[in-house]
Amino acid sequence: MSQTSRLTRRGFLKIGALGLGGPSLAELLRAEAQAGIRSSTKSVILIYLVGGPPHQDMFDLKPKAPAEIAGPWRPIATNVSGIEICEAFPRMAKMMDKFTIIRSLVGNQADHDAVQVFNGRDPRKPKPSGGWPQFGSVVARLQGNVEPAVPGFISLCYPCTHPPYNEPGPGFLGAALAPFRPANPGRKDLGVREISVERLADRKTLLKDMDNVRRFADARGSMHALDAFNEQAFALLTSSKVAKALDLSKEDPRVVDRYGTGDPTKFMDSNGAPRVPQSLLMARRLIEAGVRVVTLNYSKWDWHGGRNTEGRADNSIFVREAEDFPIFDNCVSALVEDLHLRGLADDCTVVVMGEFGRTPKISAQVGRDHWPQVNLALLAGGGMKAGQVIGATDRIAGEAVSRPVTFAELYATLYKNLGINVADTWVHDLEGRPQTLVEHNAQPIAELL
Repeated sequence: MSQTSRLTRRGFLKIGALGLGGPSLAELLRAEAQAGIRSSTKSVILIYLVGGPPHQDMFDLKPKAPAEIAGPWRPIATNVSGIEICEAFPRMAKMMDKFTIIRSLVGNQADHDAVQVFNGRDPRKPKPSGGWPQFGSVVARLQGNVEPAVPGFISLCYPCTHPPYNEPGPGFLGAALAPFRPANPGRKDLGVREISVERLADRKTLLKDMDNVRRFADARGSMHALDAFNEQAFALLTSSKVAKALDLSKEDPRVVDRYGTGDPTKFMDSNGAPRVPQSLLMARRLIEAGVRVVTLNYSKWDWHGGRNTEGRADNSIFVREAEDFPIFDNCVSALVEDLHLRGLADDCTVVVMGEFGRTPKISAQVGRDHWPQVNLALLAGGGMKAGQVIGATDRIAGEAVSRPVTFAELYATLYKNLGINVADTWVHDLEGRPQTLVEHNAQPIAELL
């Protein structure tokens, strides 16, 4: 069957990633142990703050700087002596011993481009044919699925109308290693109506859709064209594991309330991502279901000031921060707290970051512009050493003055936490050439080990 057919071979595999029963995770691990095979259950949740978060208003405040740099926020003490963060983050402050702040992330590109966030590669540098694959695709290629009914890589990212805000995709690894997307317009090409996260959680509607696809395939003899493996993948469709993970009605309502909920149809400033804290809860549930890598995008942090794209005149960066910061504090602290309470913190790494920082000086429009010189990252879990700050910036948060950290080092750490050694692991590009997983032979961040 050609790749351009309406009901493609790859399409069956993409839909089939939902799964049909199969052995439980415990049974799989037991069978693998008996066969001498080890399958890591380590995981990563990557949270992309769309548009570049203001580092000096969040985790690197400079209260002694001039007012046009410091802004109105004041730092508060945390439960780790010597570490202060924004007063709008009281929940995180009370559990800073479970976080690590990187204040000196360098090597950022200057334009809106999510690619560096999702694969650690500098988009300004030459790339192989097909482009660099994003992190989750590489992990899926190297480690596969924990169990057949659950994809190894799921993206909860909402498609943004501004293309640079979107994930870069599987690159030279090919479409087979693209993430499974519960909300993917491409499913229309498979004869399935667009399936949102909410509709995927609707078991009856999902099964009705899938029955329609099966009848569509049988009517054209498509099923007979699939080999046994692909047919099994299509049959996995009736597994409820991923659908249940995304169905928050099956979660304790108190937990749902702890994370908070937002409107998934309201894209911030029209072209950002929705402000949906429930995505973080879905990510935790997917990790529990056996997904190795979950990516999500959250809100929009590109606060230049002036009128926003919706015509609002009160688009001061500080008005927007006052809207976003408390919700962000609530859901991120809920996620990390939840991972610890459920015994998942040693195995699941959480990383939060955007594509660059913001200018030290507040603009005349009461905003902060793009600032590639330094950026921040927030880390938790993964068995890493927490309760610390790595790196420092100058008195106006404009440059890294100690321990600059690169994206390559950060990604080397994420791979290590999954059990992948970047020093002796490669993936092959379209020309068959081995490619390293990170740039410059970078090593994991020693301070986190």
